[in-house]
Amino acid sequence: MKRNISILLIVILSLGILVGCGNKDVTEESNIIKIGVSPNPHGQIIEQIVEDLKEEGIEVKIEIFTDYVTPNIALDDGDLHANYFQHGPYLEDFIQEQGVDLVPIADVHIEPMAIFSDSIDSLDDLEDGSVIAIPNDTVNGGRALLLLEAQGLIKMDKEAGIKASVRDIVENPRNFEFKELEAATIPRVLDEVHIACINGNYALDSGLNPVSDSIAIEDSNSPYTNIIAVRTEDKDNENFQKLIKALHSDKVRDYINETFDGAVIPAF
Repeated sequence: MKRNISILLIVILSLGILVGCGNKDVTEESNIIKIGVSPNPHGQIIEQIVEDLKEEGIEVKIEIFTDYVTPNIALDDGDLHANYFQHGPYLEDFIQEQGVDLVPIADVHIEPMAIFSDSIDSLDDLEDGSVIAIPNDTVNGGRALLLLEAQGLIKMDKEAGIKASVRDIVENPRNFEFKELEAATIPRVLDEVHIACINGNYALDSGLNPVSDSIAIEDSNSPYTNIIAVRTEDKDNENFQKLIKALHSDKVRDYINETFDGAVIPAF
């Protein structure tokens, strides 16, 4: 009987240890920031501050993601301490749709969305009935449609706002056809459509500069600022204040301006 009780106690203690080990957070890993990023430009920008934070006693671990969903799920699950890949409106929509408990803590940069084409050199050459590729997620799809509206190609329902969809197009006199695709895949189908609205990071990943290679681009008033996101419970952690200070530096501003030729714009 005593032996059985001893075994039971060992099992209970072991389970307690496993549970404790499975819930590591920022406070337990006090010298580490594990941050999920898109490779370009987010990963490149974070690389610039790795040594700066190392001098502060903080090790930065960079994890690369190539989609717009996994980094938020991983952060909410505690597999990351922070992420840096998305703009504020996208995070707001993701929180509403997925119920994650995340919060932005810093603006870093803007990547203007642009319109690209393999077949025409100007929107003046766009024919009636042309096929236009746009992102299929709520926020970036709306962003693309508003960009097309700004170019005079369509007219949107004013009530739709930044979450506009193709259903909110109220005027399409030239009968354009819209092809809604995963944002990351759009650069790969550029030769299959007449024009395509491409997010800045995916354009850069594909060797396209939104400033010099596009036929139209968002203006400087874009509200789509890329942000650092963390779990709400961790937002006041001192490590993140050091991360923000390192990012909001002249060094990082100069790096962005000198490296991306206007395709990425500092937002601090």
